[in-house]
Amino acid sequence: MTINNNLPVLSNEGGLTAYLEQIKKFPMLAAEEEYMLAKNWKTTGNIKSAEKLVTSHLRLVAKIAMGYKGYGLPINEMISEGNIGLMQAVKKFEPEKGFRLATYAMWWIKASIQEYILRSWSLVKIGTTTAQKKLFFNLKKIKNQISPQSEGDMKPEHVNEIANKLDVSEDEVVSMNRRLSGKEYSLNAQIGEDGDEWQDWLVDKELDHELKFAHKEEMKQRKDLLKESIKILNDREREILYSRRLNDNPTTLEDLSKQYKISRERVRQIENKAFEKLQKHMLLSAKSKNLLPLN
Repeated sequence: MTINNNLPVLSNEGGLTAYLEQIKKFPMLAAEEEYMLAKNWKTTGNIKSAEKLVTSHLRLVAKIAMGYKGYGLPINEMISEGNIGLMQAVKKFEPEKGFRLATYAMWWIKASIQEYILRSWSLVKIGTTTAQKKLFFNLKKIKNQISPQSEGDMKPEHVNEIANKLDVSEDEVVSMNRRLSGKEYSLNAQIGEDGDEWQDWLVDKELDHELKFAHKEEMKQRKDLLKESIKILNDREREILYSRRLNDNPTTLEDLSKQYKISRERVRQIENKAFEKLQKHMLLSAKSKNLLPLN
C-alpha cells in the first residue's frame, strides 16, 4: 500500500497540535460503510478506499500511542510507527471475518509501537529474554495494580510479587523500575499555544466506545485461543501452568514442589516448557485464523 503521501503530515518540530486537529476532522465509519470500503479495497485495489479506512482510524492510533507515554520516547514517533501498523492492518484486513477494523488494527498498531520502543531502548538496555521483554511492557501495569501511584523504589514484598508473576529476578524488577521511573508524559501538559491539554483532546466518547469494543473483542479472541490451545498440555503441565501463571494469586514453587513431590527447579522447568508449548500453539493458531499479531 502506497498512501503515505496522502496522509496528514506529523512533523517532529512543533506539528503535533496541528496534526491532532487534522485527524479529528476525519469521521469514524459506520459498520456498513467500513465493510464496503474494505471489500472494495480487497477486490479492486482501490487506493481511495484504503485511504479512507486509514484516515478514519488515525485517532485510534494516537490514543493507543498515548498508552505508551511512560517510556520516555517522542509521542510523534510512536504515532508515526502506529500509523505504519495501521496501514499493515488495512492491507491484511478481511471484512468477511465479521470483526470491525479497529478490533483487528489495534494489534498491528500496538505491535508497531512496541517494536519501535524495543529498538529505541535497545536490547542491551532491556535484556534479550522473553521474560525481560514481558517485564518491560508489563511492569507499570502490575505495579499500579499492587500499589497505585507509588513512586521511587518499590517495597521488597512488591518486588518479590512482580518477580514471581513475570518469572524474572528481583534485581531485574528493581533495575527496570528505576529505568522507567520519572518518564511519565503528563496528561495536563499543553500541546499548543491555544492551551489545549492532552486530556482535553482525548475526550471522545465515540472513540472510547470503539476502543473499548476492540479491547473486548481482543480479550474474547485470546480467551478462545487459550481455551483451545491449553488442551495440548498434559494434566500436570496444565495444572502447574494454571497455578503459576493464570491465577490471580500464583502458587509458590515450594508449595507445588510439595504437591507433586518434585524439586522446585523441576516445577519451574515444567512451567516454562508448558508455557512455551502453549505460546507456540497459540501463535500458530492465531496466524491460521488471521489474528496476528499477539502481543
